[in-house]
Amino acid sequence: MKYIFTILIIPFLFQQCTSVNSQKDIKEESSSIRKVLYDQQEAWNTGDIELFMEGYWHSDSLSFIGSSGIIYGWDNTLARYQKTYPDKTTMGELKFDILDLESLSPTCQKMIGRYTLIRESDEPTGLFTLIWKKIDGIWVIVSDQTC
Repeated sequence: MKYIFTILIIPFLFQQCTSVNSQKDIKEESSSIRKVLYDQQEAWNTGDIELFMEGYWHSDSLSFIGSSGIIYGWDNTLARYQKTYPDKTTMGELKFDILDLESLSPTCQKMIGRYTLIRESDEPTGLFTLIWKKIDGIWVIVSDQTC
């Protein structure tokens, strides 16, 4: 009887330990993603669009969906940002609010949030959905849908 108890309890304990480790891993990954996003916010607020773009996957497969349609590629996304925000005045001060961050897999997460640009003449705001992937050990945005 003692051995049956041991056989039944060990898998349960293993599952509990794995669950705790998984929750810890998810929390650490979420912290890493949040850091990238807030580093982007800081880069934007110093007027450095290229540094802001470091949070994006440097690939032709990056997708950005905005009010003007779909743009593919890191270079094209950078060019869009530079055209839309040619100077610090039009860039304003960026503020991100994360509304939800969901782990889809160990290497993929979905973020829903709100952005606000605080400028002298206006304060545009909107929502975004970002798909993050861990590529070569680094979390990057592979898809951005902003409205």
